Amino acid sequence: MTRRTERLANKRTSAVIIAAALLLCGEARAQSSGGGGLQNFFDNIFTGSISKGNQTAPSGQRPGASAQAQATPDTGSAPPPWSGEDGASGHPLMTASAIREAAANFDQCVASMWPDAARRNISQQSFQRFTAGLEPDLRIMDLMDSQPEFTKAIWDYLDILVNDNRLAKGREILAKYKPQFDAAEKTYGVDRYAIASIWGIESNYSTMMGDRNVLQSTATLACIGRRQKYFKDEFLSALEILHHGDLRPEQMRGSWAGAFGPTQFMPTAFKRYAVDADGDGRRDVVDNPADLIASTANNLKKDGWQTGQSWGFEVVLPQGFNYMLADRAKAMTIGQWQQLGLRRAGGEPFPQPADKAYLLAPAGAEGPGFLMLQNFRVIMKYNPAEAYALAIGHFADRLRGGAPFVQPWPRQERVLSRAERLELQQLLAQRGFYRGTPDGQFGGETREALRGFQASIGAPADGFASSDVLERLRGR
Repeated sequence: MTRRTERLANKRTSAVIIAAALLLCGEARAQSSGGGGLQNFFDNIFTGSISKGNQTAPSGQRPGASAQAQATPDTGSAPPPWSGEDGASGHPLMTASAIREAAANFDQCVASMWPDAARRNISQQSFQRFTAGLEPDLRIMDLMDSQPEFTKAIWDYLDILVNDNRLAKGREILAKYKPQFDAAEKTYGVDRYAIASIWGIESNYSTMMGDRNVLQSTATLACIGRRQKYFKDEFLSALEILHHGDLRPEQMRGSWAGAFGPTQFMPTAFKRYAVDADGDGRRDVVDNPADLIASTANNLKKDGWQTGQSWGFEVVLPQGFNYMLADRAKAMTIGQWQQLGLRRAGGEPFPQPADKAYLLAPAGAEGPGFLMLQNFRVIMKYNPAEAYALAIGHFADRLRGGAPFVQPWPRQERVLSRAERLELQQLLAQRGFYRGTPDGQFGGETREALRGFQASIGAPADGFASSDVLERLRGR
């Protein structure tokens, strides 16, 4: 799962497109810390889910890159160099001239962090050893600020991540490391299938963990670009890990934002959650399955995991349902949702009607609905994207022996291009529904504006940005 940054982007027509898709998956986590760029992929999957692009990085959350993120096409050539262009975010520190100036000062910037390292009890010997020869990787500036022209629909995203091959491998992993999963489940009370799901989706079970030098990546971001304060902490934390001997330098390879290992820990997250499960004196979340499984479980537990509770349920919504209730802030008990006419897809009863949940309708009125419980929110702390958390929860259910989702997705819908998303916001603003700055990135403001417009024309106010809604806004 990366901790978390180069993740998914485009899916499936060819192996190359699949690789690009997986690349964007991890980037989302990285962008959750700073906004923009590949985080847009997640923001637009739901064409209106709450935007992470303008959030500050949640403390301890990984702006890393999922292992999948690292799935770039193997062309046999070196990675492309920095484009030399201004970043798409428009941030003053992302202009080409600012990047060049900061890069020229890179050695001095790294050296200036020695007093902070010393305060963390990193020896001067370790500091000099691990920073010797570091050079900036300016290609990261393009990755940090990229704005994909097209995004993926939620159903395509799920098709990529929850597939038969990955499920088969996940079942092998669960059997192979059963003692380690048993111990972690007993100690932390976290569902083994959730841990196995994160492992599978973050790194395709350790086969796609990224190959960038974590120290180089975090040093680059600590000295260059718009997230220097955030990544300075990541860089110093990476130095701490190496100084303490938990991991060797060659093990700390991962995403462009510094996420590493099969479940993609950012260095600061490693400090908070990594445990030495087998008592060998090292917290090895890269090559030691016991430490990896226990550390991931510890992370989820400390983030509020509820033992014995599901992540959520697929639900069928009644005709004429008020989609204004599909809001993360409008949680009710499952019993109250039932009184509004919601029922569990497949007809099974809800196990605990007193549990509180919020309603998610990722494809609007034409797609399935989901009641999301506390554990779904916990997964979102691991990666703050509803699409990602839905994939993790569903994959875990499938590993457990559950069935695919019951209701169909509106696969006839196409995802709007960035130019169309920008136009939609501009048209909403012209009609007085949208008060933000049109930027082609869909977040909570856009969804609320869409709902207002949909309600004004008598359409289901589901906040889903379909091509039909765009046509209605155009007056056609």
